[in-house]
Amino acid sequence: MFHRTPRLVVLLLLGSVIAIPHQLQAKKTALTHRDVARTKTVYSVAVSPNGKHVAYRLAVPRIPFQGKDGAAWTELHVVDTHGTSRPFVTGNVHIRNIVWTPDSRMILYLSKRSGDDHAGIYGIPIDGGESKSLYSHSTAISGFDLSPDGKTLAFRARKKEASHQTRVKKKGFSQELYEENRQCTHVWIAALHTPDEAAKPVKLKGSASAIQWSPDGQRLAVMAAPSPGVDDQYMKSRAHIVAVNTRQVERVLETEGKLDRFRWSPDGRHLALIAGQDRHDPRAGRVVVANVGTGALHEILEDRKWHASQAVWTGQERLLVMAQEGVHSTVVRVNADGSKAKTLIPAKNTAFSQMSVSKDGRTLAFSGSRPAHPSEVFLYQQRNKTLKRLTHHNTWLDERQVGTQEVITWTARDGVKLQGILIRPVNEKKGQRYPLILQVHGGPESHFKNGWITGYSQAGQLAANEGFAVFYPNYRGSTGRGLAFSKLSQGDPAGKEFDDLVDAVDHLVTMGLVDTKRVGITGGSYGGYATAWGSTYYSERFAAGVMFVGLSDLISKFGTTDIPEEMYLVHARFRLWDDWQKALERSPIYHVQKGKTPLLILHGKADTRVHPGQSMELYRHLKTLGKVPVRLVLYPGEGHGNRRAASRLDFNMRMIRWMERYLKRDLSKPMPPVPTEVLDYQDAVKD
Repeated sequence: MFHRTPRLVVLLLLGSVIAIPHQLQAKKTALTHRDVARTKTVYSVAVSPNGKHVAYRLAVPRIPFQGKDGAAWTELHVVDTHGTSRPFVTGNVHIRNIVWTPDSRMILYLSKRSGDDHAGIYGIPIDGGESKSLYSHSTAISGFDLSPDGKTLAFRARKKEASHQTRVKKKGFSQELYEENRQCTHVWIAALHTPDEAAKPVKLKGSASAIQWSPDGQRLAVMAAPSPGVDDQYMKSRAHIVAVNTRQVERVLETEGKLDRFRWSPDGRHLALIAGQDRHDPRAGRVVVANVGTGALHEILEDRKWHASQAVWTGQERLLVMAQEGVHSTVVRVNADGSKAKTLIPAKNTAFSQMSVSKDGRTLAFSGSRPAHPSEVFLYQQRNKTLKRLTHHNTWLDERQVGTQEVITWTARDGVKLQGILIRPVNEKKGQRYPLILQVHGGPESHFKNGWITGYSQAGQLAANEGFAVFYPNYRGSTGRGLAFSKLSQGDPAGKEFDDLVDAVDHLVTMGLVDTKRVGITGGSYGGYATAWGSTYYSERFAAGVMFVGLSDLISKFGTTDIPEEMYLVHARFRLWDDWQKALERSPIYHVQKGKTPLLILHGKADTRVHPGQSMELYRHLKTLGKVPVRLVLYPGEGHGNRRAASRLDFNMRMIRWMERYLKRDLSKPMPPVPTEVLDYQDAVKD
């Protein structure tokens, strides 16, 4: 049982402050594995059209040994503008796709509830009452939007499998034709409360991933790709304009490269899109205004060194743009032609992940985090120009010690200016040097924001409480600093981008904080590639490594991944057959004989993005050489990252144990004991 001590009480009496003796002040305790495992997170927000309430999805992790293992539950909660939050649909539920009715009186959502064969659409009144089923389909509904008059649905779902196909599968003929006959996701239109047979399919080629009704209810904007394959979804998704009365595609907006979100203008004449500038743009982050009648495209705010993530109309000719700028988030108001840009929320303090805007454009809701807490609901009202935190779902964090978090800049060896986020050790002593964990993000078209950066696979404050410094570098190729910066690493895998990591370590050593002989490196996906590179090519610089779903062999990676075109277009920029030697030399296995870094390798057995063979290859070579401690952990049923509570706790414990053993203890000792004893896990999560 955790011991909770009283908080410091400050008494104000007749204008005087009465000091409380030091020994009576509340003593904060260290963050634990249990804390990381139980952290709740706001996933998404939807402000009501009238701006009075914010519905949001809250991720509530399952706790190992307390019920069935699995991914976090996602609950539906509603908070008003004063900060009073109420649970609406909670418990063992998975809530998705929150949509308000136009009159702000009901919330619609997707869920598969008790007795359902598939996920369907439910509704719950804002003034209380039980949820009730509004629409179900013969297959699972994966997403939907409600027409402006609140009477008609447009939803996404696959077609029902033919009965003869089901019959032969039951007889054992379940063979898979690799990447053939994959089921597309179709778009259907149906009135609420009608039988499933009444749903009419849209005549759309390919597979749909998003839908939105036009304000007049006459058209749909549908994001679709030629196939449901991840590569096509990444690189070939386009916005299709569909006439509702004919269910035919009227126009395809010919953007290039990646495409993210879109939003109709109030008059239905334009669509604001978050898109890539060209097919080599690593991430959709440009604001493009499209004329749906002519198909003409116009990019605005193109001179900004940022990555936009949402653009929402607040009038016929005005937009609100949320963007990631450096390690911070910002919101800008701008005219549709790009003129009169004005910052509403400056790039500081809060890291936003999603924005929702009321119908009149005056109330903005966000999901966002800060260095002191995970993602919560925030509100911004244009009348008072203040950003207000509305929810507090991890109040126990107030009783935990946290290390100081700050933004650090350094200069790479070739003069490029770089940014990262440093968490200092808890109870840091001036003049003392500490072991460092270098936490490398994936992508590389991603970046760390200056918010809450502690999780099952991110050492963060948990490591800071164990006496580590933790650094999160945004190396070249990261997002948040504009198109040119995000392309700096292209065509040079494991080149200057990973030199930036070593230069970051040198900067922290020069600062007097880090012990150069006690530096560890960890990361997932592309961050796992960096870890493998740091543990082989740069092995003399790293005393420990924890590699997660990472790359070790570019040649076999090209041949086994589900994103070969993205790898070519926005990462490598060369085909294997054009330069086999370069692919080999930029592979950690090519440098495996240099490896003297104790390496823990972890991978999901069902990963299709980075095949687990990447981890198996590196493990086998290091094991055969027999020069360094190496361990491989495979997670059955997990893909490109762990979803289940037990898998996450296991990863979190192993990562910290490995770093403690090789950065803080006698390196001559054997590998950390294998935490397979049930008591090891129970102790980590017990009350």
